[in-house]
Amino acid sequence: MWAGRHVVVGVSGGIASYKSCILVRRLAEAGARVDVILTEGAAEFVRPLTFAALSGRPALASLWTSDAALQHVRLAQKAELVIVAPATANLLARAAQGLGDDLLTTLLLARAGPVLYAPAMNDQMYAHPATRANIALLAARGARFVGPETGSLAEGPSDRPGRMSEPEIILAHAARLIRSTGPLAGRRVLVTAGPTREALDPVRVITNRSSGKMGYRLAEAAWERGAEVLLVTGPVVLPPPVGVEIEQVETTADMEAAIRVALPAADVLSMAAAPADYRPRSPAATKRPREAGQLNIEMIPTDDILSGTLNLRKPGSLIVGFALETGEAVVRGMAKLERKHLDLIVVNDALEPGAGFEVETNRVVILDKAGHQDVVPLASKREVANRILDAVEARLGR
Repeated sequence: MWAGRHVVVGVSGGIASYKSCILVRRLAEAGARVDVILTEGAAEFVRPLTFAALSGRPALASLWTSDAALQHVRLAQKAELVIVAPATANLLARAAQGLGDDLLTTLLLARAGPVLYAPAMNDQMYAHPATRANIALLAARGARFVGPETGSLAEGPSDRPGRMSEPEIILAHAARLIRSTGPLAGRRVLVTAGPTREALDPVRVITNRSSGKMGYRLAEAAWERGAEVLLVTGPVVLPPPVGVEIEQVETTADMEAAIRVALPAADVLSMAAAPADYRPRSPAATKRPREAGQLNIEMIPTDDILSGTLNLRKPGSLIVGFALETGEAVVRGMAKLERKHLDLIVVNDALEPGAGFEVETNRVVILDKAGHQDVVPLASKREVANRILDAVEARLGR
């Protein structure tokens, strides 16, 4: 999403400026054109040469050099986004009061487009009424903020906000700020992810190999496009996507109950989870010892979530199903789309290398009700998520 975009990263004088090196590198690696502007204090922590090497472009640190003449105006007008990270208490105060005493603050004064601040300072400084007032004033003028977080500061551990957000979190908020103007902006998107587990006894469960990665990538990509996202997730070992509301569930019945509550308000449902299709008829109340010998379990089907919630769908909403097959994926997927009254279905074959569970990639075919096929070749699950959301956005409001 960053390829070809122009971003200015402003760095003010705080110890967290070392994280800005990572931020600049991530943007440059993703194809962005990155111009870095440092305050005098920032240049004491990280030299401009470091940022020049990471961005591939000269880093600017003074108004009074020939190469900086009118750069504050040019960059303020041309950049798609300005990120100030770290934004120290001093920088926030100067920006709020409209001071223009260095290259970064003059750029902020000349800037009419989006600005994202990542505050970083001592926790007491962040809590001070003056800092809070400066942040409120900038926010009232349209500035956006990410963080700060709690955690260790330069002076030691803290349980209060002050620590700058990690570069990956800043990037996620930056992407949302740029992309949140499309059809998903402001929409309610419900995503399911992961497996469910059905108890055999208090210790053992029946489950499947779903990692939840596809659903998590869909949730984070939808949030970056401006949607309000609820992720209903079975048991997985994944970090929560930035900005996404999460509801954790255990069984297929739990997942259906959560969907029943959320679905009437959802503009989009993306059913990427792999809920268990069967459960034991009578789970044991106590653990069955190995010494008891052969174990025979009667399994019965779980309720079909998509079919069971058909009457709860919001008028005009868009429903996306998923079908992981082991042969004839497109034929079986099309039959499932019609049977469950879906708008789109994403099908793939678990037997194909690089697709299916427990891998970082996928190859899918996106089908619609008219039988159109969008073939997505092997790609990262994040790239596949964006292709799915492109198809969703193209059909919203039809």
